[in-house]
Amino acid sequence: MKTIHLGNTPLEVSRIAYGCMGLGGSWERAESLNEQAKRDAVKAIRTALDEGINFFDHADIYRWGKSEEAFAAIWAEAPQLREKIVVQSKCGIVMQGARPESTVGQFDFSYEHITRSVEGSLKRLQTDYLDVLLLHRPDPLVEPEEVARAFDDLHSSGKVRYFGVSNHTAGQLRLLKKHLNQPLVANQLELSLLHLHLFDEGVVFNQEAMHGEGTLEYCRQHHITIQAWAPFKKGAVITGVTEPPSLAARDVACLITELAQAKGVNKEAIALAWLLKHPAQIQPIIGTTKPERIKAACEADQVELTRDEWYRLFIAGRGERMP
Repeated sequence: MKTIHLGNTPLEVSRIAYGCMGLGGSWERAESLNEQAKRDAVKAIRTALDEGINFFDHADIYRWGKSEEAFAAIWAEAPQLREKIVVQSKCGIVMQGARPESTVGQFDFSYEHITRSVEGSLKRLQTDYLDVLLLHRPDPLVEPEEVARAFDDLHSSGKVRYFGVSNHTAGQLRLLKKHLNQPLVANQLELSLLHLHLFDEGVVFNQEAMHGEGTLEYCRQHHITIQAWAPFKKGAVITGVTEPPSLAARDVACLITELAQAKGVNKEAIALAWLLKHPAQIQPIIGTTKPERIKAACEADQVELTRDEWYRLFIAGRGERMP
């Protein structure tokens, strides 16, 4: 698989990443990790590795930590693997009931929460360091000086090599960067043919929808890799099925089917090839645990869409012609 550099770092990563939220079995907090979930995790990880993926994305909250625990089962079979792959995790979301005082779900970018979350991830992943740590969703109560202190301590102790964010706007990135000593190397954002605001805001600016935040352009300017989560929009990009029904979703799915047949690849490959075509070097994150679907998605590495094909898909996803 072709590779890219993550942000402005020497990390050479597969341009398709594997998202580990599906590993670990149940989302029920009371259910512990079982052996079958570990076996399923190892099978999915091995398939991803065989397809050339070397980048694995986690979060401390996935399956209440069981996703990270399940991933660690790979070390028993391949103890030499740790230095050959890139492990990323995220922190900042506090689930309802996770702490005695968290009566509702919330976000927390305090020094204590960030550092405590990393310690928990390292323990569950059975590793001494994270290659990358992302702040998960923007905390309205963020104090950038605390984030900077947490990042500095985690970096100087060798527990985290690089840092980034998830779901942050250009303005939120600017605020953090003003205080940080560590560069931000990634911004993980929802992006797909049915969630294309990041692309569309540059098209509709000064039309009736006034956006102009410029997050895509800011990330490109500052060498911040955009990681696309939910690139299949829970399968709707492939099936065309949404609730409520969407004409755009049906049009996207029909066009993907047409292009997949013409190019002799799976439909998942077309959906990801659309993201990979963009000059920002977007890194899609796939999350399926089914080996056959992992392989289908990775076919995107061999697909090159024309400019006309890219725009046909873009217009189908927009649900209207270009302005």
